[in-house]
Amino acid sequence: MNMVSRYLRELIGAAIGGWNRFWFSAADPATLGLVRILAGSMLLYTHLVWTLDLEAFFGRDAWVSPSAAASLMRGDSAWSYLWLVDSRWLLWTLHLAALAVFAMMAIGLCSRMVTVLGFVIAVAYANRVPGALFGLDQINTMLAMYVMLGPSGAAYSVDRWLAARRAGKPMPVATPTVSANLAVRLIQVHMCIIYFFAGLSKMQGETWWAGNALWGAFANLEYQSLDMTWLASWPLVVALATQVTVWWELAFAVIIWPRLLRPLVLVLAIPLHLGIGICLGMMTFGLVMLIGCTSFLPPEWVRAVIDRRAGQGRAGESPALDARPAEAAIPRRRPAGERPPAGQRR
Repeated sequence: MNMVSRYLRELIGAAIGGWNRFWFSAADPATLGLVRILAGSMLLYTHLVWTLDLEAFFGRDAWVSPSAAASLMRGDSAWSYLWLVDSRWLLWTLHLAALAVFAMMAIGLCSRMVTVLGFVIAVAYANRVPGALFGLDQINTMLAMYVMLGPSGAAYSVDRWLAARRAGKPMPVATPTVSANLAVRLIQVHMCIIYFFAGLSKMQGETWWAGNALWGAFANLEYQSLDMTWLASWPLVVALATQVTVWWELAFAVIIWPRLLRPLVLVLAIPLHLGIGICLGMMTFGLVMLIGCTSFLPPEWVRAVIDRRAGQGRAGESPALDARPAEAAIPRRRPAGERPPAGQRR
């Protein structure tokens, strides 16, 4: 009995310790900074597209009027400040201000304020045009929410550059924080949930079991942006791509966590989502899903690429994977005749 109780205590202690390490360990904000840049850029682009016909979607005499949109969404506890806009000049003023907020979010200027505003604006636009709400808008708002929660301006931002310039010093290495880790973990878990239920919903369709679901998508002229009907002569390729897609989505929540499997899982995400974009005309959706996948990139990978390309290997935001100063990590060779410090004499 003592052995059983000891085992249970160790098991529970290990589970609690693992939970705390997963959520509440301090992490380098480099990954979150990268997600902020990419998500802010996508928000800027997708809302800039509304400018092409802004009044037809959001104006007082739009296809769906503000009052009609409010009536449709109010039952879902939704709200949008755009429901209250009934003048042309106010609509355009708010729209240009929204674009400015998303641009500032992407470059990391006044990050703490604009990430909150960016989330509110993204939700307001989505709730104003419920008939045009798609997966792209949902992933956009999801990323905006988690970027808002963490210190997304702590790395790769104009805020840090301005702070270093005012201090007259090179940009220091960003301090690891629990909030940076928590924000990234929330994105990761949310992505796992999205993929799992996407795969689960596919299992309810007979064509996914039969292995010809992707053929139905490729042959659909409504979505077709690239002629893929030549795959009719390659049914085994279609069947293989169909099965890989659904099983990859179902297994994503499990196989993404082991470090040895993670690069393979992320590499497979690229052709899957770019294939959706290129062949089915949903490039922005494919790209925003890949932005969500970047949350699984370890901070040292992000710094190894960005810092090296930015020429920051010697100064600025260096990876600093070793906590010791460089002088302590590498012994210095003393010139001939130099006496060692008193503390090192034998």
